Amino acid sequence: MAEWKGKTRGGIVGYRIFITVLKYLGLPFAYFLLRFVAFYFFAFNPVSFRNIYYFYHRRLGFGAYRSVLAIYRNYYVFGQVLLDKFAVMGGFSPRFSFNFDGEDHLKQLVNDKSGGLLISAHIGNFEMAGHLLERLDTKVNIIMLDAEHQKIKEYLSAFTRKSFHIIPVGEDNDHVYEISKALKDHEIICMHGDRFMPGSKTMRCEFLGEKTSFPTGPFYLAMKFGVPVSFVFAMKDSKYRYHFYATPPKRYDLQLSPAKRDDMLKNIITGYITAMEEKIEQYPYQWFNYYNFWKT
Repeated sequence: MAEWKGKTRGGIVGYRIFITVLKYLGLPFAYFLLRFVAFYFFAFNPVSFRNIYYFYHRRLGFGAYRSVLAIYRNYYVFGQVLLDKFAVMGGFSPRFSFNFDGEDHLKQLVNDKSGGLLISAHIGNFEMAGHLLERLDTKVNIIMLDAEHQKIKEYLSAFTRKSFHIIPVGEDNDHVYEISKALKDHEIICMHGDRFMPGSKTMRCEFLGEKTSFPTGPFYLAMKFGVPVSFVFAMKDSKYRYHFYATPPKRYDLQLSPAKRDDMLKNIITGYITAMEEKIEQYPYQWFNYYNFWKT
């Protein structure tokens, strides 16, 4: 997998336009406007087009014509989940409803006072799972690997609810100590496990029929601290409905030789990949990695 550059496309002008539309014209009109924005990226973003075409044509086995149509639909759905996130966090829309599979697993983590590690991916819209995480009645820490421009973060912060503690990943090691303290205090940590920055440790595993690299850091935390691990996803089921999934938490024994630890690390990542593949098969238009994911 090519290293992610740490920056998501888009600028402050685009964010400001859509938030203004949400605030004064509502989500349905924003969806309508999004159709033209999605077509712009579909027609004038050849690098992203090529990478996502590879995903549909080579990895999912879609025909050429179906793959092209899938790309536009993917851009449109991606825009929808961004708008949904802004609408909910900014309090612009009360329309959404949610289904939960595995909520009892996460509540058990809280009741056991064991803390835990929730690992998601850039599929679906995990930010929408905040409704469930708020109901857990415990401290939740979000690891942010996204190196967005600071001015965009500051602008968006005015419209979002500060329900969680954000641990930003920077060039220093402050985030390492914060993560360690949170897990030792039996708190919940949420992070993604499908992207990595240059220089990160990785492991090559087969994903959708072709080997690529995954970061080992999120999964190594599970072994180092011995906390339960659950793979979680929030997928868009329909226009105003989301479905939250959480796998049963598992613990991993630390008392192993280095060789066995490598085997266990691969076992954890393989389980994560299996959970991702199931969700991609179920929701093929909600894959939102637009770089060369399988670069060798």
